[in-house]
Amino acid sequence: MQAPVPARHAVSDVMSHTAVAVGRDASYKEIVALMDQWSVSALPVLEGEGRVVGVVSEADLLPKEAYRGEDPDPGRFGDAAKAGAMRAGDLMSAPAVTVHADASLAEAARIMARRRVKRLPVVNDLGLLEGVVSRSDLLKVFLREDDEIEREVRRSVLGGGALAGLDVAVADGVATLRGTLPDRSLVPLLARAARAVEGVVDVRMELEGAGESPEEPHEISS
Repeated sequence: MQAPVPARHAVSDVMSHTAVAVGRDASYKEIVALMDQWSVSALPVLEGEGRVVGVVSEADLLPKEAYRGEDPDPGRFGDAAKAGAMRAGDLMSAPAVTVHADASLAEAARIMARRRVKRLPVVNDLGLLEGVVSRSDLLKVFLREDDEIEREVRRSVLGGGALAGLDVAVADGVATLRGTLPDRSLVPLLARAARAVEGVVDVRMELEGAGESPEEPHEISS
């Protein structure tokens, strides 16, 4: 048996479609003002018809204050150069770290973690800006109601005939699978499939073998 494949949300389901962005010639103070006005930590930098060429973030802006009146440390000349920059084109980090709208939330989260960024411009195949997705957007899946998660686990994980003896209960995002499972080799697959359902915080199992008493289930915590 292969692990069931739960329905997945894409970046397009959670991203902000109205994205605040700047051009290469945006001034330092204009960038700071926009970040403050929109409560964002980074802005895409666009050129032409809206192609994303870079991102200017709080980290790109801080050297101006950090190196105020100070000599740069050895190996930190790049930061020192940004301390003297006045326009987005000189301040931005390029090329931009981006994601496509049809990417999964897990893929976007991996990019953010690997590249240590808080926000990702969402682009189309031509590199044109379609929106922005943030860490907080990706965490929205954990706001799903428990009963909604239960329904999805029943449909996408427990829908097969071989799993007819199982049911699921979800409390505070923790999915507990209960019932009879004669083939214990399916346990890792079930745990992985249930954990893949968006909004699931953890998976626990209280399983009975074919000949075990239902009053004494075999407990497995994943």
